[in-house]
Amino acid sequence: MKGVLRPMASTDLELVRAWRNHADVRRFMYTQHEIAPQEHRKWFESCQSDPCKHLMVFEKAQAPLGFANVTERVPGRIADWGFYLAPDVPRGSGRELGHAILAFAFANLGLHKLCGQALAYNERSIRFHLALGFEQEGVLRDQHFDGHAYHGIVQFGLLFDEWQALQRDAQS
Repeated sequence: MKGVLRPMASTDLELVRAWRNHADVRRFMYTQHEIAPQEHRKWFESCQSDPCKHLMVFEKAQAPLGFANVTERVPGRIADWGFYLAPDVPRGSGRELGHAILAFAFANLGLHKLCGQALAYNERSIRFHLALGFEQEGVLRDQHFDGHAYHGIVQFGLLFDEWQALQRDAQS
């Protein structure tokens, strides 16, 4: 059975917040403090009123496994994405979530380019982006200060034409 994306609902708030606050997720986020319920609800409500923000829950057999967002930022159909998984997901769930988001971004939203970022010490996310077909476009050196140290940010991009070629290759 294949995983699917669905829009995040207010009923998902506590579950998504629990994932986001898990130590294994939080350490790779720009904001590393524990998110309070009120802060999380305020974020969700502001996203709900912004048509450029798409908050999605990834699930398999109706069991929620992860969260992803796509934010259209630049005129010309260019967007950023972010994601995280529940801490105890089955192996391969991240890859499924990634492919589902790429299909949503390019086939549903009609994007020209999807961009991603990873803190330079998040080697797993860097490998993940590359495995999905993203190109590493650069590194912003010492771009993020976490309160203790500066860290680089690795930037990625995937173009619609590149995604289409990956889809053709996967089908042959």
